[in-house]
Amino acid sequence: MTTDQVIDAKRRMWIIGAALLALFLGAMDALIMSAAMPTIVAELGGMSLYAWVYSSYFLARAVALPIFGKLADLFETKKLFLFSIGLFLLSSIAAGSSPSMGFMVASRVFQGIGAGGNFALVYIVLADVAPPGKRAQTISLASSIWGIASVLGPTLGGLIVSYFSWRWIFYINVPLGILSLAGIAFFLIEIREKRRQVHLDFAGVACLSGFILGLLTVFIVGGRELAWTSTELILLMVVTVAFGLGFIISEKRAKDPILDLAFFRNRGFAFGNAAVFLSSFAIFSLFAYAPLFIQGALGKSPMQVGVAMLSLSLGWSIGSLLLGQAMQRLGAKRATLIGALCMAFGCGLTLSFTVNTSMLICFVAFQIVGLGMGFVTLSTLLVVQSCLLREDLGVATATHQLARTLGGTIGIGICGGMVTARLMNRVGALVNELPSILQAQIHENMERLFQPEFLADQTLEVRRVLQETVVDGTAAIFWLVLIATIGCLFCGLFLPHQHDLTKD
Repeated sequence: MTTDQVIDAKRRMWIIGAALLALFLGAMDALIMSAAMPTIVAELGGMSLYAWVYSSYFLARAVALPIFGKLADLFETKKLFLFSIGLFLLSSIAAGSSPSMGFMVASRVFQGIGAGGNFALVYIVLADVAPPGKRAQTISLASSIWGIASVLGPTLGGLIVSYFSWRWIFYINVPLGILSLAGIAFFLIEIREKRRQVHLDFAGVACLSGFILGLLTVFIVGGRELAWTSTELILLMVVTVAFGLGFIISEKRAKDPILDLAFFRNRGFAFGNAAVFLSSFAIFSLFAYAPLFIQGALGKSPMQVGVAMLSLSLGWSIGSLLLGQAMQRLGAKRATLIGALCMAFGCGLTLSFTVNTSMLICFVAFQIVGLGMGFVTLSTLLVVQSCLLREDLGVATATHQLARTLGGTIGIGICGGMVTARLMNRVGALVNELPSILQAQIHENMERLFQPEFLADQTLEVRRVLQETVVDGTAAIFWLVLIATIGCLFCGLFLPHQHDLTKD
């Protein structure tokens, strides 16, 4: 029985709309916070927990992805989706009612679990309900949501904080979430037949969760809150490795593993996830550290930085939407290679960036990288989904999402340590070129290099030296992301040809 025989066009429209609305809530939640956090910490205090308002959400979301992906292959997708949306709404209300930063962080953990469920289930539902031959086109709609959220998120957050209360950045989720909840409750029906015998892999869940939490925490705090050689961080690394080994052992023994290691012997699964890991490493590193170049080396305003970064987001959305229309003609492997080439070309352009680079060149380079990312993410997702049995669709989809998450987090962590070290070394080498007072100010607060008003107060000669310092400090990032995109291209070469996506 085909999808068209089970779901008519009107029902499909409502299901897709409700699923995309759930995705929109999770995408907005991470972006809208940036405008509100200064006000939140001013009211609630707890500055020491500032970063964990973001990190707790991010870590919980990463852990939830593979768990909900596996559960979607075992249990009714509708019930899981209603649970994840409901949890997201309740925790949003709790976050909006927070009396302290500690309570806020705890609420964000549950928000992250709900968002992780939503992120995994949205792509599973879209793949399930897509008409025959239109899976790529249907799933590509999700990318438009990320583009819309990237435009609306920071702006809406600023408006809410300015004219209402920061608490409404959480409360606004409630009416939208109820609409999504109603759409899923009334229109979503089960498409895939689920397994009758269920064996929950609790040991695998525990070990995988511990491994993901440990790995991401290492790259979140390493080089920032803890030195890479500190006893605490080394101990955390050891514990993470232990969880990883425990996961491998438990999966080999499990009757129904949460992530069957045999999947990685499948060329499409292994190289598809590796490609999206490397592409995410590149683009999220640019999202995080290209603003340092634009603001510190070019002396541009935060608004101009936002426009440049918007080109990355919109390029990603446009690339995915374009590929959704052209996938049947191109094929997944060719689309991945085209996307990786675009990313490598765009990242290659960043190597030519100097203090004289125009914003137009930055915009074009980032747009090309974003377009390539749109191609890579959609094409590799389709490869990963199609190379496993339909009954493993949830695991395939969630693993792809997890690879994106790990790639972005590890990329930001590695690049963060690298840019900090290079800037410190570069500033230390300017003994004869900068006044001693100015050197002391920079050593005390490295962020001064990226403040336009600080640069404007310096003489033309000193300003040029500082801008060249930022160029030198960020050059390593541009080289690293280029290497990552070349690795993505290499993985694309090993993707199999035989996936017939027109039958999905």
